[in-house]
Amino acid sequence: MKILIVDDEVIIRTGLAKVIKWKEIGLELLDPAASAEEALRRIPEERPHILLTDIRMKHMNGLDLAEKAREIIPELETIILSGYDDFVYMQQAIRQGVSDYLLKTSRPEEIMKTVLQVKQRIEDKWKHHNQDQYKNQEIRKRLFERWIIEGETTPVDAELLPFYLPQLFAGQTASGDRLQVFIITAEGWGDSPGSVSLLLFAVDNMLHELLPGETLIYKQRIVLVTCREQQAVELDAYPAAVLQKIKSLLKCRLHIAIGKTVRRREQLHDAYRAADYAFSYKTVLDQPVLMFADIAARKGGKTVCTQDEEHELSAILLEDDSVALKNWVISYVQPELDNPQTTIDSLESLVHSAALSAHRWLERAVSATGRSGMIEEQLQPFQLKADQVFLKDALFQHLLSIMELFHHRLAGGQTTHTQKAMAYIREHVGKDISLQQVAKYVHLHPNHLSEVFKKEAGLTFGDYVTRQKIERAKEILSVSPAKIAEIAGTVGFDDFKYFSQVFKKITGMTPSEFREEASRATGQPQPPKA
Repeated sequence: MKILIVDDEVIIRTGLAKVIKWKEIGLELLDPAASAEEALRRIPEERPHILLTDIRMKHMNGLDLAEKAREIIPELETIILSGYDDFVYMQQAIRQGVSDYLLKTSRPEEIMKTVLQVKQRIEDKWKHHNQDQYKNQEIRKRLFERWIIEGETTPVDAELLPFYLPQLFAGQTASGDRLQVFIITAEGWGDSPGSVSLLLFAVDNMLHELLPGETLIYKQRIVLVTCREQQAVELDAYPAAVLQKIKSLLKCRLHIAIGKTVRRREQLHDAYRAADYAFSYKTVLDQPVLMFADIAARKGGKTVCTQDEEHELSAILLEDDSVALKNWVISYVQPELDNPQTTIDSLESLVHSAALSAHRWLERAVSATGRSGMIEEQLQPFQLKADQVFLKDALFQHLLSIMELFHHRLAGGQTTHTQKAMAYIREHVGKDISLQQVAKYVHLHPNHLSEVFKKEAGLTFGDYVTRQKIERAKEILSVSPAKIAEIAGTVGFDDFKYFSQVFKKITGMTPSEFREEASRATGQPQPPKA
């Protein structure tokens, strides 16, 4: 595709010719014209596709040039260069159907974006005017998808591949040749779908000019397949240098995932899968280049929220402290993001483990209020999306929703103070829990809390604390082989005999009898007696 620059100011036309590397964005720059008259003499023979012209020139202005040029080439697209005081001219340009316009003070990247938009518009027109070419492009795209991305080909595909993907079939693949798949994304021209597509279009154009290979824009990513002689240059280093050049010219950010090297064309799907796996780490690693060889060697990191971490999280959720919660999430996740052994699987397990810990806390806290049946109705399950860029944000938002659900909905209403007190007691069983301590937490005078608690809970504060200690002891006795005396201390009883008396009074069984009953129910061997 050819572009002709027209301006009677030598500084402007030579500047436009040199400031942008036209060839690298897929355009052939014709020699700039010094006047509209010169341009009209040359247009019939040189047949440009895009005309970039100043609006004010001697003898003939840019609008008249555009009108006369379209008489010669009706499909010619024109971009007008104007000054701030050319509003009247611009109104006329819009009426005459000029493709676009730019201020003379526009930065090079703004000029380039505008030209690329026009280029894309021309190519779209070509597709519609030339149905055969459009059909061929669709066939090529489908062949690329089936062969490299999906890993499936038919005998008919095998016959068509050399014709539609010639860069990979230039000759017989020699034993020294190497094939590799790269996945590339680009950012920096805006978040709108149009801006993203235009940037990918620009990067794809430059890749075709700078790097031999086949490309496909697929799901907002560019899949690049290269085939080079091993002796020529290190394949990993070569695209990296090309991408650096593209970043510099297009003023954008690029991420590249490099798959494993293969030597046979039928292995390209494996190379793509390796690149796709490496690309999945873009969500957790702040690296512009992701190499499968490095990532595949990772063994995995921490996967489970420890008991101490769960206790700390529970305390923060109970306190309704969003700042402390944010800090907890950072201290929980960041070490694994920095761990060179962390994998996507281990990191996701770690994050899900924290979410489960919060769910367990919510169940305990709500059961203390007698509203446990409401959890499933109001709590959304934690879903970690594959395209979630910030895992810390995803976990924080979910934990925050659990905290807000309890404090602002499930624990709301007239019994708020009693419910919060119950939840606090459940979370601190095993510690020295006093009426004064809990009253301070719920912001009530101890005497008032005592009265409200007995009225709403149906038993005294002290009796409720004791019952919660016994409930926790029952949970431990059911699953732990620890000695009964140790369990008594864990739930806050210093006197083992007193613990046994209270346990039997509330449950009707001694701790040993309860453990034996629980063991028979689960079929587990009984631990030694205390």
